[in-house]
Amino acid sequence: MALIISQAVRMLAVTAVGASLAVVPGTAVARTAPPAAQCYDRSAPTTYEEGRIETPALPGGDRVPYKLVEVGGFTGFVERFSRELCGVRSAKEADGLLSERGAELWRTAVERAQGKRWMGSIERYDDRPVYWSRLMATRDLRQWTPRFPLSAGARASLVKTFEYASRGISSTDYPRGVKVTRVLVSGFDPYQLNGEIRRSNPSGASALQLDGQAYRVGDREVRIQAVMLPVTWSGFNAGYVEDAFGPHLTRTSKERADLIMTISQGGRAVMNIEQWAGAWRGGSPDNNNEGTPGLIPPATGWPQPDPGPEFIQTTLPYQKMIAAGTTPWPVALNPRVCEWTGGTRPDPAKVSCHENGPSAGAQAQAGGGGNYLSNESMYRSNRLRLALGATDVPGGHLHISSLVYPQDRLAIIDGAFASDRAQTIEQTVALVKAAGAAVS
Repeated sequence: MALIISQAVRMLAVTAVGASLAVVPGTAVARTAPPAAQCYDRSAPTTYEEGRIETPALPGGDRVPYKLVEVGGFTGFVERFSRELCGVRSAKEADGLLSERGAELWRTAVERAQGKRWMGSIERYDDRPVYWSRLMATRDLRQWTPRFPLSAGARASLVKTFEYASRGISSTDYPRGVKVTRVLVSGFDPYQLNGEIRRSNPSGASALQLDGQAYRVGDREVRIQAVMLPVTWSGFNAGYVEDAFGPHLTRTSKERADLIMTISQGGRAVMNIEQWAGAWRGGSPDNNNEGTPGLIPPATGWPQPDPGPEFIQTTLPYQKMIAAGTTPWPVALNPRVCEWTGGTRPDPAKVSCHENGPSAGAQAQAGGGGNYLSNESMYRSNRLRLALGATDVPGGHLHISSLVYPQDRLAIIDGAFASDRAQTIEQTVALVKAAGAAVS
């Protein structure tokens, strides 16, 4: 696929590193590995999402996933990961390798995004190279034929180890002290790739920009940590949201958050602070082409209010976020809810949508941001916040502007797309910083 980058974008791009550094230089680990082809069964099943890696190239173009990994500078990481996995001799050694390499992938993606590491030939705001690199690694994990017995449960545990490390969930550490304001945010992977394989998600790209950011407000330091959430119902069922936010919401935590915010891509050319999250998942297909409507299920291993609230209201400092005057997109509080009244759920003909707040006794059909995974990220994180008694910790959701892709189907990026995405990301960063300043 032709890579089209304007001169302006090239000024943002970083210089390509040599193939031997390929990217992700980190702690050297001496491992003797057989050729990768000897330890993989490429006929073994993968997830629907991982199956997109081999999406056929468009006529006259490249395979987009491989091209994005290449221009992001991550090809060396992917190839090294495959080789090293073949040399692993035990499940314990595998867990160590996956924790190490997952953390390395996340750290490298963050440093690349923030301009601290020069690699690849595509501009630094692009979240797609790390997304496809992670998928290539988890695909290898599912098709790996180790030299020792490995049960399905043990393999799933190893995948989770890598996922949590490579999404930043395992590394949300804060400095301790009374003069530190701790902000924890989440973004999302790209999604809806069946219709547009070039998808980027500006919320995930914003998470890469925000992770580890620190700034001063008076005599306090505001420290931001960020994680990347999957666009899969199964991942949410497995507790990704609760495992990311929960450790920083307990009363006994020495790294307790002072504000939490989930972030996702929303409508075009607007930044909405969602006033309400609803308890209903609509079941639209996720990245694995799965989805079933129903109440948001409980989180295994974490407390929750009983009964679970139909709607949860934001406690973000939205007035100060709006007053911050960020640009280019207007910022607003979105009060919309959709509900069933009179115990009519799930009758689609009985849904009422309005901006007057939940009616007494109503059942949730959608929050302001709908009933997809963005709504659920707000609902789950704040349901847990309430269950843990962290009512003093502001929490809520920010929907940021969606992107417009190059009209040339053989272009994975052009100047207009890159500029639009960069502006949206920088505004998101400014809004998160305004929220952090408001609670300092």
